[in-house]
Amino acid sequence: MKKILKRLGIGLLALISALLLYAYLAHPAEYVNRVLRWGNADVYDHQKFPERTIEAPDSHFEFPLALDEDRVRTQFEVDSAIDDFDSFLADNRTQAFIVIQDDAIIYEQYFNGASRDSIVTSFSIAKSFVSTLIGLAIEDGYINSVDDPITAYLPELLERDPAFVDITIRHLLMMSSGIKYAEFPFVNGDDAKTYYYPDLRKLALEDTVIAGKPGEKFIYNNYHPLLLGLIIERATGTSVTNYLQEKIWKPIGMEYPASWSLDERGFEKMESGINARAIDFAKFGRLFLHNGNWNGAQVVPAEWVAEATQADTSVDYKNYYYDDYIFANGRGYYKYMWWGIQRDEYNYDFIAEGNHGQFIYIAPHKNLIILRFGESYGSFYGSKGWLDMFYSFANNLETQ
Repeated sequence: MKKILKRLGIGLLALISALLLYAYLAHPAEYVNRVLRWGNADVYDHQKFPERTIEAPDSHFEFPLALDEDRVRTQFEVDSAIDDFDSFLADNRTQAFIVIQDDAIIYEQYFNGASRDSIVTSFSIAKSFVSTLIGLAIEDGYINSVDDPITAYLPELLERDPAFVDITIRHLLMMSSGIKYAEFPFVNGDDAKTYYYPDLRKLALEDTVIAGKPGEKFIYNNYHPLLLGLIIERATGTSVTNYLQEKIWKPIGMEYPASWSLDERGFEKMESGINARAIDFAKFGRLFLHNGNWNGAQVVPAEWVAEATQADTSVDYKNYYYDDYIFANGRGYYKYMWWGIQRDEYNYDFIAEGNHGQFIYIAPHKNLIILRFGESYGSFYGSKGWLDMFYSFANNLETQ
């Protein structure tokens, strides 16, 4: 038995050594080192990556306070059969939880050592910002239309495959480009590569492969925001961070400076990595709740907000979406890097969402924003559990 175990151990060691050798031969050493050293992504990764600063304006917007925290606690406890809502949030690794109704804060609490000035990170909430920057670049005349082929801005893709001409900006926004995406395995997985690769521009331009017909299937794909970031960068002639700063961060009066995490070549981690305070993320939610209008100034075109957050009824739902997550009940959808839930013919909620349970949940019919940032989903049934909770709360909360 000892000989068998010894042989198994030697065989396993040899296999691991072979996999590591292959990884270092196939990928940049700094990338493999990151995967091995840092492991799975976490909310404190912003402390590891380089970053570009997003400056705050000279004066900031302050949400009015109309605290009614007992009403919020009671409603969540009744809707979700929770004994103590604050304890539930703390136990499930929440850092910040804010509820805003009628433009006023009715609940604001911080947990697990966090406070109002603590930095939280966006993960894929960044994608909703990226989508918005595309809309602004169209409004500014830098981009013609979402129906432009991406090769109009990234012509070198044609050198690898002429079929890239069929992929439009809209396909990237809809997560339906047909570009191949495999989450695993190990260092060859696209999740790891699009998160840790030292040169994300090169990765997006040289490693993307077309595997399906554009517009046919929804497949969540982190190459899409990378390609969109390249388009924004080239079309505007400035960094994505600077464009965000000048078009959104300063105009809506963010309270604090922020940052966007970078790869080793100075390109924004477009799929994630906006690092800011929860209260400022809430202002982004308010901007969209008000159809892009900020205290009388139209910061984002109202037409873009509507187009970006409403379901696309032209898609063949059953064949386009997979039968899981919010799509399983036939009411969930994905549009321009926002998630959505159709309530009835006229009303819908929409969500900016990130890994480990980062949410900006917007329910227009109740003039409501729910914001949750956390270290992890906790033990509460992952993302779907939180969304179900927010949906029920919005459904039952009375307007004031």
